[in-house]
Amino acid sequence: MKPYKACSCRAPETKKLLGKKCPQLSKKNHGAWYARYEAPHSADGKRRQPRVGPYATEKECKEGLIKVLGRASNPKAHEQRNTTFGEYLDRRLAWRVSEAETGEGLAKKTLDAEREAIDLYGKPGLGHIKVIDLTDEHFRELYAAMRKINKAEEKEDRTEILRRLVGARATRDGRRIHSRPISESRIKRVHAVFHGALTDAVKVSKIRLDNPVEGLWRSKGGKRSKGRAKPLLWSAERVEAWERTGVVPAKVMVWTATQTGNFLDFAEASEERLYPAFHLTSYYGPRRSELVGAEDQHLSLERGWLHILQAQADDELDDTKTEAGWRQVPLDEETVRVHRAWRKRKLEERLQWGEAYEDSGRVYCYEDGKALKPAYLSSRFGILIERYGNIRKRVGKGWPVERIARKYRTTEAAVDVALRMVLPPVRFHDLRHGAATMLIAAGVDDKFVSEVLGHASVAFTKDVYAVVAEEMAADATRRIAAFIPRASRPATVGAISVPSGG
Repeated sequence: MKPYKACSCRAPETKKLLGKKCPQLSKKNHGAWYARYEAPHSADGKRRQPRVGPYATEKECKEGLIKVLGRASNPKAHEQRNTTFGEYLDRRLAWRVSEAETGEGLAKKTLDAEREAIDLYGKPGLGHIKVIDLTDEHFRELYAAMRKINKAEEKEDRTEILRRLVGARATRDGRRIHSRPISESRIKRVHAVFHGALTDAVKVSKIRLDNPVEGLWRSKGGKRSKGRAKPLLWSAERVEAWERTGVVPAKVMVWTATQTGNFLDFAEASEERLYPAFHLTSYYGPRRSELVGAEDQHLSLERGWLHILQAQADDELDDTKTEAGWRQVPLDEETVRVHRAWRKRKLEERLQWGEAYEDSGRVYCYEDGKALKPAYLSSRFGILIERYGNIRKRVGKGWPVERIARKYRTTEAAVDVALRMVLPPVRFHDLRHGAATMLIAAGVDDKFVSEVLGHASVAFTKDVYAVVAEEMAADATRRIAAFIPRASRPATVGAISVPSGG
């Protein structure tokens, strides 16, 4: 079992390998280090002396030999020492599928997600490497390649592993798979599959002594987190400054309750088809992916509940963003009324499309019944905000209401709503932030707010939204004080009017 040095040089006359007999082995960088050890006899009783190596140094060879000897008493480990990572992933998934068929294993959706992780990343990236040869560097390289998929620099700097990943993702059922860059959360879910497989390789199959990906994951590729951007309220002062300078004070801005109500009034008066989706996210804050993934079978208008069980952030359905995202959202009477009307509208559209209607089973869908693309919701939201601003500009130029309505193909009622106040810019996702803020400002229990939003903890909810909720409450207090006349209040204070910013 003593390490030895050998090379692949051949004798000039016989062309036979010289191995340990090469005269050049005394040179520092010539050859490599190997070792043999006594393994358990094979099934037919034959002696086995496997070789380990090559290693660059004698020290590395001894360390490698020690690891192998730790498995030497397990015949199964030697039988599987040539098992590749791809083979082991397939074998392990087959075990898990068989468990699920008995009713004791994982859900089909979870197994489908594992199958996708194996087919799109595990096997194309590292499937050809033996399980015993895998190191943390292999997985670092894999995750680095995943981060480049569908990004601008992908074609300019394609490594071999990236080419294999892109090839595996080319098409499925005749269409491109996920045209967006891979998110960190998806990489983390894929990593969880590989971590579990290698843990089984250590504890169940005993092919390895250690898990090479243990402690490997680093969020954002190992970069230090800059912290979550906390929202700011569009107070009257900030709206006034934005009108004057055009500068949005922060990345995440939240409308006041009045501004939110005005937007919803505008969307409804505009006869926006997807108004119910905007209404729901403004009230209870489901994520865009959760709105798109919501199914009719999980919406009960009789009991006033929406079960959020899945999401569609990209082109296919997936699990919710976190485990806490799997939740039940209560619906108030107004939200139920809005969705009863929405259900009736979808039925009318179904009758109009006839046999061409494709029922996706989703709560929110296109007119022909097909599932919405996530970006479409944001697009419709952006169109409404742009139309709102354009209407106000036309009024400033002296256009009558009737002409503006014809110009933007909207209703006169929508024009009247837009004249009420300035509506500063926010993103579609900021409606979720606004819902969280208003629930907290309204005095709703923190735990209830956290559960409705699908946050991992109450502490997270309070940390992100507490300050802006207090600001919203203070803003409401100032408005109440301005509207209630007091004999003892100075005239200048009593004359305060509600700013146009809302």
